[in-house]
Amino acid sequence: MSMQVILAQALLGLNVGVFYAMLSLGLAVIFGLLNIINFAHGAMYMLGAFIALIGYSFLEQWFGVSVQIGFWASLILVPLLVGLLGVLIERLLLRRLYNLDHIYGLLLTFGITLILQGLFSNYFNVSGTPYPGQPESLSGVVDLGFMYFPTYRLFAIVFSLVVCFATWFFIEHTKLGSRLRAGVENPDLTQAFGLNVPLMITLTFAFGAGLAGLAGVLAAPIYSVSPLMGADLIIVVFAVVVIGGMGSIMGAILSGLALGLIEGLTKVFYPPAASTVIFFLMVLVLLFRPAGLFGKEK
Repeated sequence: MSMQVILAQALLGLNVGVFYAMLSLGLAVIFGLLNIINFAHGAMYMLGAFIALIGYSFLEQWFGVSVQIGFWASLILVPLLVGLLGVLIERLLLRRLYNLDHIYGLLLTFGITLILQGLFSNYFNVSGTPYPGQPESLSGVVDLGFMYFPTYRLFAIVFSLVVCFATWFFIEHTKLGSRLRAGVENPDLTQAFGLNVPLMITLTFAFGAGLAGLAGVLAAPIYSVSPLMGADLIIVVFAVVVIGGMGSIMGAILSGLALGLIEGLTKVFYPPAASTVIFFLMVLVLLFRPAGLFGKEK
């Protein structure tokens, strides 16, 4: 096995890993700060990709609007729109369940997932629709010495890493981030100091949903946009979050990246195990460190 093949597959694995990291980061933010198991996170990812696709290809056909929303505009607009949907979900639905068992929130978000999947399955091909809006500036390939790598995939890796670590820095090392964490750990005391805790909770859920939508926009030029693209990924992302530690921001990022690399390298050394290696590692982590690699033992 040549080193060139190993490095090439590791880079492709890292490309998958940044999507694991972004999605598991959104889940970790929502669970770590709000204690909500959001099964609709994969649907938010799918929705982000579809909004980008509709904005680029279907506005004139469906709404008679002769406007085309390009990729760069989608990177800004789509997370805002998906975040707005997150606001509605949190305000109208999830807020009623905070004092109940986690299973109720899980069932509600699972129901939202099925509704969104069914809605888009009525109008789009389940096997996937290509996104034609990849910008010309990111077309072509880059010579890395050991392989020619698509320019867009390299951009997706770098951009995702910047977003992930910027989110971690914001939550862990800024005044607003410390207020968010304080509002979750002791909401009554935080509210006594004049902070609007319900608004902070709503914005946190919206931010996590927006991250999923952003990941969907980044994924659209790489993978076919399909109603099932979120369902295919969310189980793996939950495994990533469990391995990193439920609620651990840095754990979600590092575990997502590492598991993408491991999955990529497994395709080189033992391809049949590539689709199951993450779940095998999850079982080992649960056996020997139930709180996850970066989680805090209770």
